[in-house]
Amino acid sequence: MKTNHFLSICLMFALFLTENGVVAVNAQENAGDFYVINGIVKDMRSKKPVEYVNVSASGTNIGTVTNEDGEFTLKLGKDLDTKELRLSCIGYYNARISITKTNREGATFFITPESYVLSEIQVFSWKNPRDLVKAALEKIESNYTMNPNRLTGFYRETIQKRRRYINISEAVIDVYKGPYNQSSDADRVKVLKGRKLISPKVADTLSVKLQGGPNMSVYMDMIKNPDLLLDHEIIQYYTYKMGETTSIDDRLQYVVHFEPQMILPYPLYLGTFYIDRETLSFTRAEFKMDMRDRQKVTQTILIEKPRGLRFTPEEVSYIVTYKLQGGKSYLNYLRNDIKFKCDWKRKLFATNYSVSGETVITDRDEQNVARIPAKEAFSIRKSLSQEVALYQDENFWEFYNIIEPTESLENAVNRLKKQHLKSQ
Repeated sequence: MKTNHFLSICLMFALFLTENGVVAVNAQENAGDFYVINGIVKDMRSKKPVEYVNVSASGTNIGTVTNEDGEFTLKLGKDLDTKELRLSCIGYYNARISITKTNREGATFFITPESYVLSEIQVFSWKNPRDLVKAALEKIESNYTMNPNRLTGFYRETIQKRRRYINISEAVIDVYKGPYNQSSDADRVKVLKGRKLISPKVADTLSVKLQGGPNMSVYMDMIKNPDLLLDHEIIQYYTYKMGETTSIDDRLQYVVHFEPQMILPYPLYLGTFYIDRETLSFTRAEFKMDMRDRQKVTQTILIEKPRGLRFTPEEVSYIVTYKLQGGKSYLNYLRNDIKFKCDWKRKLFATNYSVSGETVITDRDEQNVARIPAKEAFSIRKSLSQEVALYQDENFWEFYNIIEPTESLENAVNRLKKQHLKSQ
């Protein structure tokens, strides 16, 4: 198991605030050579917002995902001949929305839950789910690109102390990803631009280094890093069970649940694979670390902590998704959430912390791709919180696509901005 990647939670920095704030998304709207479409995606039946919906411009590699409030912002070049948006989400039919001047800003878009009625033969065509996983592994070279790619992505990490946000760091990243029949040794991440907002309160100071960070788009790619979940040797450590068939992007998916069937020196995972019924490509994985031995979990995710600090992991979870384009599957979205408690030996009560990192791939180039030089790559030994000032830019967003901030994030930023102004 690889444990040499981390997210550093180092909150001992000076407060840095820009005029626009961390989550200002409209600074460059309708400027230059692009225009902006934003709105909210809701369930047609319940009328509730839908999170993690893929929103893309038809005929392009450009896209983003909705936030937890169902909101999205998408920036498109004016030179693109794009007439519609495509919305897709697990368990929903695809939706195609014509782009008009009336629905470019603040519109509500609806997607319809799936209602497939499948025969027993269709649902259980694979009697042994382990054989299904093995068959999907055998088809990796035909399902994933054998060409190098340069990906543009948006990365955000947040830290909460109890229910209060105390750190928000964001970056636009460039990712080199080699062919999927090669290891990830040459895959690298370069930070193009970034910014941060952290709490000015001394009481929020904590220094803990954890697994995660901007390089999650390299090490969490389970297809290129099979030792995470999909190595032929590793799959024998798990039991598999078929779930109810669902759809993603209007394509039927086998659903395979897995959990550990043995105890090893390091923690295993429990979760769910979504496997395309037609191509047998892995479309999505949702999984958590087995928390039955928290000492092993701590050894896996904790890189460094101050002496005298007691660290107790509560939950470590992951989401990895791939998107089918032109007959091949490409990395699309990643999320890592770590919940833990910290307390000092002399204190009576522990404090709850939550760290979240998410990356959405917003664009992709497969033509004349060059590797990212090692000297330009973001080091796995550094944290975005510590280094983000090196990438600060007043025109941070420009034409780059992002994950729209949630209402809770905007409230946190507004609160911290008010605190900063009062302290001046």
